[in-house]
This record gives sequence, C-alpha cells and structure tokens, in this order.
Amino acid sequence: MPAAHRSSRTRLQALDLLVTPVAVVDAGGVVRFANAALEDAVGLPSRSIEGTALTHYFADAAAFQHALEGAHGNQFAALRYEAQLRRLGGEPWPVHAIVAQTEAKGELIVELVPLEQQARQEREERAANQARAHKELFRNLAHEIKNPLGGIRGAAQLLEMEIDSRELREYTQVIIREADRLQQLVDRLLAPHRRPQVVGDVNIHEVCERVRALIAAEFPRGLAVRRDYDISIPDFRGDREQLIQALLNIVHNAAQALGQRIAQGDAEIVLRTRVARQITIGKQRCRLALDLHVIDNGPGVPEAIKDRVFDPLVSGREGGSGLGLTLAQTFVQQHHGVIELDSRPGRTDFRILIPLP
Repeated sequence: MPAAHRSSRTRLQALDLLVTPVAVVDAGGVVRFANAALEDAVGLPSRSIEGTALTHYFADAAAFQHALEGAHGNQFAALRYEAQLRRLGGEPWPVHAIVAQTEAKGELIVELVPLEQQARQEREERAANQARAHKELFRNLAHEIKNPLGGIRGAAQLLEMEIDSRELREYTQVIIREADRLQQLVDRLLAPHRRPQVVGDVNIHEVCERVRALIAAEFPRGLAVRRDYDISIPDFRGDREQLIQALLNIVHNAAQALGQRIAQGDAEIVLRTRVARQITIGKQRCRLALDLHVIDNGPGVPEAIKDRVFDPLVSGREGGSGLGLTLAQTFVQQHHGVIELDSRPGRTDFRILIPLP
C-alpha cells in the first residue's frame, strides 16, 4: 500500500467511530473509504465497497451523481436530500443523504443518516425542549397556586371554628381536603425539580428487582412480571431512588393498563436489559448505553395521546393524574438518557436508554 494511501486511511479512521454510514469518495464518486456503519448498512466489507462507484448503492443513481457534481463544482456547501440505499439481500433503506467537500482537494464526504434515526433525534430534542418548558411552567404554576390555595384552606379552617352545625362543618372539610389534594398535586409537579440528585453506584438489576417486588405485592394474581436480564451490564453513576421511581412509574402504568388481562389471568410484563453499542442519545454518541425495556401485552397506548404520553396531565386512564410518565421522563433525562415508546395493540414497549461508562 503506497504511503500516501496509508496516510489517507489513517486520517479517515476516526469515521469508523460514527454510528451513521459514511463514505469518502473522489470527484467521480469512486469510494476511497467506507466506515464500519456503511459496511453494516449495505452488507458488504469495506474492501468490497472501496474502489467501486458509490452510485451503485443508490436506487436513483442519477440523483446521487447530480449531487456529487454539484458539490464538486462548488454549487453548494452541502447538499441534503432523501434517497434510497440499496442493501445486499434486503429492501432499499430510506436515508437522508448529505454530500459535502472535505479539506482535501477533489475529495467528497457522503453521510447517510437513516430517516428513522433522524426522526428519533428530533423526538429526543423536542422532548428535552418540552422538559425545560415544563420545568418553568411548573415553577410559575406553583407560585400562582400555592398562595391563594393556602388562603382558601386557612379561611375554611377559621370558618369551621365559628360553625356549630355538624352538617355545615362537612362543607368546610370538603374545602380543606380539596385544597390539600391540590397542594399534593403541585408538590408532585415540582418534586423532580426540588430534590437534588443523590449520586452513587447503581446496579440496574437491583433497581429492576425492587420494582418487580413492589408490583408483585400490589398485583399478586393474574400478572406475571418476567425477567430477561443481561447480567454483564456494569454499574454506573446515578441516583438510585430516582431510577427506581422512574421505572416504577412505567411498570405501574403498564400494570394498570393490563386490567382486563389481569382479570383473565394472562397479563405479562417483561423487564429486559441489554447493552446498546455505538448509539446516539440526544445528539451525543455513546460507546455503551443501558438499553432497558418494559414490555407488556396490554391494549396499547391510545392513538390520540401516543405523541403526548410524556406531557404532564395527559392520561389514557380514567382517574389518572397524567404525571407518572412525565416524572419518569424527567428523572431519566437527569441521567442524560431518554425514554422511547413503541406501542400497538397487544404489545407496548417503553425503552429507557442511559449512557454507561
């Protein structure tokens, strides 16, 4: 191998660390370097891809060739368009293609972001923005509610002291109880933002077993909570109590959605742990991440709220507060992670991703 070629490959080796498929091509579209993610995407080793025309791997070769010519001719800094990537023995893969020049003369870089990955990143960014907005909203809401609420409760107590009639005192007790209920609601909204994290070593399977024991005690019949653990997952730094509460909220929510199947005796929740490798969380690449699934065989999340299920005060269950999943998302985000949802009738999967050391 010529020294110049070895030097070029050394310079491009860092691209192997990316989770998105990337190719470096010359002005004619011949592949000089293909990273590991592109190998996986097309189903061929890099030595079979390099030296061939990258246009062969696109369903619309003419559109890709036009993009290469435009980038090489300085018609634009970077071209972005949607394309279909051919894969060995598989269906074409929809991708967001980005074509741009590199610092080397006559060299172009092509990044192929899977549309599903791009959509997931956009969802994560939207969820993070919503969490920040909710935090500010809760603080303002608490300030506006707590003072008049305290006044209402205090006035009801004073009024009760002046009333002799037992029947009338029942009305003041209603006022006091409802004021207390609203106070508890406000406290629950503010809870994740008030308490500082208590960081220590966390074993995720201890967290899972704690939650499993609590759910088994509350639903002793008709519900099976099954384990599917990868015991090689290392401990990580986090707030154990926050993670227990986050997981408990999700599992408890699933158990409540399984009411009909619990009555039939065939309700099931699976706690599955895995290690995800080379994954992007919130636009940050993680070499390793905890991949925790809570899977149930219930009716699924209603379509009307599926996109808003982590928003506060949104509930698919009559009498639900709509705070459980909001708090779970907040606690997981405080660990730099995300919660994803995949739901259809008969199978709902809440997926928790948290970076590992």
